[in-house]
Amino acid sequence: MKAELQGVSARGWICRQCGIPLEILPVDITYMGSSFQVELPRCRQCGYTFIPPDLAEGKMLEVEKILEDK
Repeated sequence: MKAELQGVSARGWICRQCGIPLEILPVDITYMGSSFQVELPRCRQCGYTFIPPDLAEGKMLEVEKILEDK
């Protein structure tokens, strides 16, 4: 399952470790035995993934609650 998250941008974000711009890349997320593939800002070199606060506190929190209720 690949989820597209509208409004997530890598523009202006630089990997602190590598010093290169983050790119929107596929990321596998696993929570409570369920796996999802989403596109998030990620460093192509080291794999660091940035999850914007509004996404972590909004959409991802919503999904967590749904999975926990199952």
